[in-house]
Amino acid sequence: MEQGSAIRRRRECLSCSRRFTTYERPSRAVAVVVKRSGQREPFERRKVVAGIRAACKNRPVDEEAIETLASDVEDVVRSRGPEITSEGVGLAVLERLRLLDDVASVRFASVYKGFDDVGDFARELGLLREDRGRKETVPEDG
Repeated sequence: MEQGSAIRRRRECLSCSRRFTTYERPSRAVAVVVKRSGQREPFERRKVVAGIRAACKNRPVDEEAIETLASDVEDVVRSRGPEITSEGVGLAVLERLRLLDDVASVRFASVYKGFDDVGDFARELGLLREDRGRKETVPEDG
């Protein structure tokens, strides 16, 4: 149990006078992911982790970075309300993966965006280069 995540209460049964302890934890609302087909399913963090892990296979990305990225995506999903599209989840992963590892982000994009040919990879690499160029020209104090 995480520190401070539950409230411990001592209670007494009114009929038998025995004392017992209860733990109250805040409930986490389950976000619903709306798939492209229109099907709805509960958000599953493990699917996000599996996708990130597959994209990062044989890359210099440690497990802690993968878990942190998945937690960030989970926070985004929960902050967007009770429903989010699968596209929204994919974009949240892709944006953060680009900051973590370029090769992993292209791998993830190839599956997420359903690349059909080499031209799709070239376009994604172009977007990655544009993104890198913007970051290099933005002043740090501005």
